[in-house]
Amino acid sequence: MSVRVRFAPSPTGLLHLGNVRTALFNWLFAKQGSGDFILRIEDTDAKRTDKRFEVQLEKDLRWLGLTWDEGVDVGGGYGPYRQTERFGIYRNIVLDLLESGQAYYCFCPQKKLEKIRREQTSKRQSSLYPGTCRDLHPTNSAKRVASGERAVVRFKVRKGEISFADLVFGKLTVNCREIGDFVLLRSDGSVQYNFAAVVDDVQMKISHVIRGEGHISNTYRQILVYEALRVQPPFFAHLSTIRAPDGSKLSKRHGSISVQEFRRQGYLPEALLNYLALLGWSPEEDGAEFLNSSELINRFSLNRVNKTPAVFDKDKLNWLNRQYLRRLTPGELVELVVPYLVSLKRITLPISPAVQHWLEALVKDFQKYLEKASDIVDLTAVIFDFCPERDLTIEETDSFSIEETSYKVLLELQRQTSGMELLTVKAMEWVLSSIKETVGVRGKDLFHPVRMALTGKSSGPDLKLLVPLIESGSRLNLKPPIPGVAERVSRMLAHLA
Repeated sequence: MSVRVRFAPSPTGLLHLGNVRTALFNWLFAKQGSGDFILRIEDTDAKRTDKRFEVQLEKDLRWLGLTWDEGVDVGGGYGPYRQTERFGIYRNIVLDLLESGQAYYCFCPQKKLEKIRREQTSKRQSSLYPGTCRDLHPTNSAKRVASGERAVVRFKVRKGEISFADLVFGKLTVNCREIGDFVLLRSDGSVQYNFAAVVDDVQMKISHVIRGEGHISNTYRQILVYEALRVQPPFFAHLSTIRAPDGSKLSKRHGSISVQEFRRQGYLPEALLNYLALLGWSPEEDGAEFLNSSELINRFSLNRVNKTPAVFDKDKLNWLNRQYLRRLTPGELVELVVPYLVSLKRITLPISPAVQHWLEALVKDFQKYLEKASDIVDLTAVIFDFCPERDLTIEETDSFSIEETSYKVLLELQRQTSGMELLTVKAMEWVLSSIKETVGVRGKDLFHPVRMALTGKSSGPDLKLLVPLIESGSRLNLKPPIPGVAERVSRMLAHLA
């Protein structure tokens, strides 16, 4: 059998973690089996479907590297790949089911059905259609529809049980009494999901349906449609739900954000895919955590997909992304962080060779602190955004006025640095040694006021790291300019005065 799998999202919102993991597992399975990965758009929900969501999900999938062999915008031999373009196909098959007696017209008003559901709910019963129109004569029903009376088309569910062997959960069974006759076509002629999905999977020759476990109840209905069409169902594999660390449903407060937002924050696509692959699946017992796309393809197996809920751990994702960021060259990292610096107008485009060289030194020094690329904004604020007048608290300002030693340190720092053309790390070490001897301070009493003078902050990166970046950055033609060490000390003293 040729492996053919599909990712079939509804463009009703942005792509989230659960969607991406489903797409990834389908993609890995297809690539491992030298098969085809198909992107199909299930856009039959006219009220919620939005074209911009379809455009964005395609961008997100391509950014992640999950490209498709067939589907929207690339074509293929089994299209169209957008359900709203397939309504004619669905209607013709529904007519065949009506003619064979496996489907029927239902004329029940919506208000009546809602009342029945409320009554069933109040009695703690399943919300099932009671079969009111099930035994209407087909000829009379067809005449009523022809005369303009509105009706849905329902599938006539057989008696007995439905079973299937899920590749993750094992054998699953339900009694047909728990299903009820479900809708195939709405009264406006639009198609319902469970019918459209089967027709599409049959005509697109899908071999395996890999999707979230929330679709298990749909699978029972779909198997009935396969039976009615006299077609062998594909293999099914349902993926466990992704949960928050406390076992609750994953939400924004747990870090469940869109792929677009993960990208905006500066997560790398390879880190995100690596992490998602390990949510509910594990390779052979060798402790491997860093797996690129090729390694994932070679190792992936549905046999090792876990049926217990996967737990999303934002800290683990951040740790993994940090490791991937550390593997980037300074040039690659500059390319990644530049948009953040440009958006805050800390640097402007185009970037000159001198600025490029300085930025590579900057990111090299801060690289080990990055969990995501956007962290560069806060980490480098001490260089680009020096403003003691704004940043120092009243208590911090008063500490320099009250503690004479701190003020003396700043005065001596100003005297020692004001005449220097370029303050290197070695020169800064000499300056600090001189201040220690002149003022008679050491340790925190020396370094704390110096740090405050150069950064306006009480804590932060090593001064040996900051000083050469500040000094070399101040000599670049940046707008706004970066104040050098001497200027920072002067501004600090002027603020304290």
